[in-house]
Amino acid sequence: MKAITLVGSTGSIGTQTLDIVSQYPDQFRVVGLAAGRNVELFAAQIRQFRPEIVAISAAEKLAELKAAIQDLNPQPIILAGEAGVIEVARYGDAETVVTGIVGCAGLLPTIAAIEAGKDIALANKETLIAGGPVVLPLVEKHGVKLLPADSEHSAIFQCLQGVPQGGLRKILLTASGGAFRDWPVEKLPEVTVADALKHPNWSMGRKITVDSATLMNKGLEVIEAHFLFGLDYDDIEIVIHPQSIIHSLIELQDTSVLAQLGWPDMRLPLLYALSWPERIYTDWERLDLVKAGSLTFREPDHQKYPCMRLAYAAGRAGGSMPAVLNAANEQAVALFLEEKIGYLDIARCIEWVCDRHQHDNRQNPSLDDILNADQWARQEVLTATTKLAAQSYHIQGITYDKAAI
Repeated sequence: MKAITLVGSTGSIGTQTLDIVSQYPDQFRVVGLAAGRNVELFAAQIRQFRPEIVAISAAEKLAELKAAIQDLNPQPIILAGEAGVIEVARYGDAETVVTGIVGCAGLLPTIAAIEAGKDIALANKETLIAGGPVVLPLVEKHGVKLLPADSEHSAIFQCLQGVPQGGLRKILLTASGGAFRDWPVEKLPEVTVADALKHPNWSMGRKITVDSATLMNKGLEVIEAHFLFGLDYDDIEIVIHPQSIIHSLIELQDTSVLAQLGWPDMRLPLLYALSWPERIYTDWERLDLVKAGSLTFREPDHQKYPCMRLAYAAGRAGGSMPAVLNAANEQAVALFLEEKIGYLDIARCIEWVCDRHQHDNRQNPSLDDILNADQWARQEVLTATTKLAAQSYHIQGITYDKAAI
């Protein structure tokens, strides 16, 4: 039985991970849980899985959480705030920590878990995007495993099993195309938050669903793939695959291409990250290729998805630039979800902030450098919204007057 800790337990990744634990109680036990602010769901999870230690990130919810589980016997250790989440990540005899926290908030708990000698089931891509220059040396120093738990990087990892050193030539990341894959680019100025949250294939959190619509999610995955698998950016490609059946592919040196297929279901990559190198039998719906029907592919439209270009540019710039890109995107998406900026403003804000960081980009950043760049970029997005508010912008030769929209 593998002992696991889960940070981000009430989010999409967290709840699906606990579904797996519920289905395979003889395979996994929960040592620690950390959540954001959903006390009702978190309390129910604590009651069901009886972890030894728990933390709620929203410190103001601590009293409410304690009241919700006051009758439990024995009581878990109950902590709060960022420090509490970090303590949960490093605690006890957990072999693997599943990092399901959304955004750069997952970086410090992941580092703490690595330094405590725990393997990482990485569902938080921002950990490597922002902190890759710091995280990878720590993984090597402490001899832990970093196992991808999102669908695309899990697919690559699965395809690489048995491939000899030096055998990998290219990575092909598949993308659904998000909510606007079939929209004409001219309609994008009309996008609402509700439109952006209508993902055609996957059920995910709000932030990552918007990232899928802009294709920033895929751009971030390009940077993550660079850190995980060591390929140059020229050898990592994105292809639109509307059916989301092929979760990614690898091309080998002899031009052979291997792919991992399955229904769109995050439980599969999560289970593989938890059980690797074993394969656990499941009673989940098997892939029926006849039922799946045609599998189609097309090149992504760079005019419709400007965030792709920004992600590649940040990745190639290296240093602290990916951390700035990631933080600017998080802040811009949050403002969009609050309906404080328009959909097209997301990319405009990110580009403005990354341009401002070029002269301050640190090529060998420390953890403090990364955290400082993250905070700076978030503040700069707020400045960008003011600076760009009255400017027109262009999509495929069409000029849109911001003031008129």
